[in-house]
Order: sequence, then C-alpha cells, then structure tokens
Amino acid sequence: MTFCLGINLHEGLVGIADTRVLSGNECITARKVTLYEREGQSVFVMTSGLRSLRDKALTYFEEAISQEAQPFDRLFKIVNAFAEQVRCVGHEDKEALVESGLHFNIHALIGGQCRNDPEHRLYLVYPQGNWVEVGQGTPYHIIGASGYGKPILDRTLKHQDSMRFALKVGCLAFDSTRISAADVDFPIDVILYARDSFHFVERRYAKDDLLEMSSWWQERLRRSVAELPSDGVDSVFADLAVATNMNGTLPA
Repeated sequence: MTFCLGINLHEGLVGIADTRVLSGNECITARKVTLYEREGQSVFVMTSGLRSLRDKALTYFEEAISQEAQPFDRLFKIVNAFAEQVRCVGHEDKEALVESGLHFNIHALIGGQCRNDPEHRLYLVYPQGNWVEVGQGTPYHIIGASGYGKPILDRTLKHQDSMRFALKVGCLAFDSTRISAADVDFPIDVILYARDSFHFVERRYAKDDLLEMSSWWQERLRRSVAELPSDGVDSVFADLAVATNMNGTLPA
C-alpha cells in the first residue's frame, strides 16, 4: 500500500509521500515522488499502485518530455503527456497482469506550475488516463491508503490555510495511516512549493524526526476524549448501574 498526499493551497503546494514498498515477501524503501524542474517549469509526480507500472510509466514519460524542444508551458499539457504513457503501459501490460490476478492500479498526483499557468495546479490521474483537477472545495487528495488520514483533513484543512498548518495536518494524516496500515511507514518525503517560486523545497523525515509531534498528538487525543462533554451518554450508564444493582453484582 501507499500513502501519497497532495495539498493545494492559496500559498502553494504541499506533498507527502511514504517510502515503503512491498516486493513479494520483502519490504524495501523507495521514493514515490519525482521532481522535474526546468526554467519556467516545476512539477512533481507522485504514484501509487504496482511499482513496475510506476517505473515503466515514468520511464516512458521522461523519454517523451526529453524529446520536447521546449518545456511545456501549461501543467495540464504535462498531465496529458503522462496520461498518454499510462495508457500506453496499459495496452502493453494490463492483459498479462489481469491474467496473473493483479490489477492495473496506477494512480498519480501531479502538481506544480509552468510559465503560462496563472497559478500552481494539482491533478489526480486515474489508471484509465483520465484526470481531474484538485480544487479549492476539497483542497487535497490521497492516493493509496486514503481512509485513515481523511477524517482529520476533512475536519481541519481549508484552501486558505498556511503551508505550515497544512504540513502539520498532513503529517498527522500520515501518522494515523501509519498506525493503522502495516504497509505504510517512514521515512517520508515532504515537498513544498511556494506560489510563483518555480522551485521545490524537499526534505526526508525519519520516525524520530516527528516522534514528538506523534506522541503529543496521541496524548492530546486521549486527554480530549476524557474531557468530552458526556451528558449525551451518561443516561445509558445510569441504566447500566441500575441493571447491575438488580443482579447484585454492584455494591450498594
């Protein structure tokens, strides 16, 4: 499984990708995000699904863009170029994968900005090669293990939030996923893109780097649950106490 998170904010883009890859019975560490920076073009590609599909699609994609005389001037054109290679890999490999009991399940998050884009963009590409833009209403998307980290993002994240706030929430979403999904783990790769900067900042975090945040959050959750208003649930425990007394198992 995979955890790749892309967040689109007014300030810029935030990306988080885990590095755990299952290969047969082995567990290895490998990057799931690739950066492409040229003059007037800053783009990242995150992928989930079979590693062989990712590697082949990216190899074809890099070959295709290397043959372009000039960098793409709009991000959606890069997305179309990547989607075309996903379809190509699908034509070559999908039938054999299905016959082997595997799914053609590559998904991708592509974000960044090109020189003629009025602002940065974030897109989700499906295995069929079609895509959608991740907009302001729900300013994020997770590919891979999406269920565990989604609640905290839905409850807290807004398009106008700062990149610092979004990175904190994103790290908590990853932490929730890591705890519940055995095949998602550290280290994680974090990428930041500030609006109109045409430059990525990248950092890799190990478990110890974020241990204080994780421990603080876990303890705060437990404390908050203990401090929750309980009027709505107290009555059922009053009934339980009565029932227990009737059976003579609770001291008077």
